[in-house]
Amino acid sequence: MPDRELNSLLKDVHWLMDILQNIDVGLVVMDRDYNISLWNQFMQNHSGKFPEGVLERNIFELFPDLPQDWFRRKCEPVFLLQSATFTTWEQRPYLFHFPHYRPITGTARFMYQNCTILPLLDTQGNVSHICLIVYDVTDTAVNKRAQIEANQQLQALSRIDHLTQLYNRGYWEQNLHQEFLRFDRYEIPATLILFDIDHFKKVNDTHGHTVGDEVIRQVSQCLREQLRETDIAGRYGGEEFGVILTATTQEGGLDFAERLRRTVEQKAIQTDRQQIHVTISLGVCELAADIKTEQEWLQLADQGLYYCKEHGRNQSRCYP
Repeated sequence: MPDRELNSLLKDVHWLMDILQNIDVGLVVMDRDYNISLWNQFMQNHSGKFPEGVLERNIFELFPDLPQDWFRRKCEPVFLLQSATFTTWEQRPYLFHFPHYRPITGTARFMYQNCTILPLLDTQGNVSHICLIVYDVTDTAVNKRAQIEANQQLQALSRIDHLTQLYNRGYWEQNLHQEFLRFDRYEIPATLILFDIDHFKKVNDTHGHTVGDEVIRQVSQCLREQLRETDIAGRYGGEEFGVILTATTQEGGLDFAERLRRTVEQKAIQTDRQQIHVTISLGVCELAADIKTEQEWLQLADQGLYYCKEHGRNQSRCYP
């Protein structure tokens, strides 16, 4: 080969190696036994491991946290079928646990990565090596996760009543429907409680709507303190509330109602001029096979509440 052609070839090889070393993606070439043949500058900078300590060594020995079984399952088709394979951060957030230092995405605890695994053919057309390409996609991942979290927060806010921090009526009724269907299919006990604040109009007329709102907030707080994680509570109307007690019989529902009633009765609510006390009346109804719709279930609990109103208030009543 003439010297001119040889020099040109060497220059091309030098440029190629310079590109491979400085490109802003990780490049790792491995043989059939997963021993490393190429380790570029990106991998060195982010891992802290220099080529002299990496080349000809097994990648699983160097990175014991690497998911070996999973990684082998990804690589074997590349060797056998001579076709590329891919992984994304949504499937697995990272392959190598590299720290991430970009100030824009400083909230990221590690570098999110997409990876491509390419077959490298030898002169006989066999795949003797594979090339792993590691892309830093932290900015994309952080932005997408932030968008998902924002959407989840907006969805949660759309379900919550601002004053009480309980579910609003629309979302609470969706849960009521689901609980009714669950009973219809699995016959899991459930008890419904409807209650409201006694003489609430008098509270508003005497103390004003600001105090009325505070009374609703305080009663809601008493309710939240009594709830289990599986119970579903919502604001049903102005001063009316609904509670679905899952996996609870009528007896358990009445115990819950009485605990809540006593808690509210003993609660001192501070206004600008004085402390006031309020009471609540509660209707309790366990779901049964002869209740045909959730509306009928609501009506029966409401009849229990109406009975309390007609017989002195500040009490609980099971119905039927």
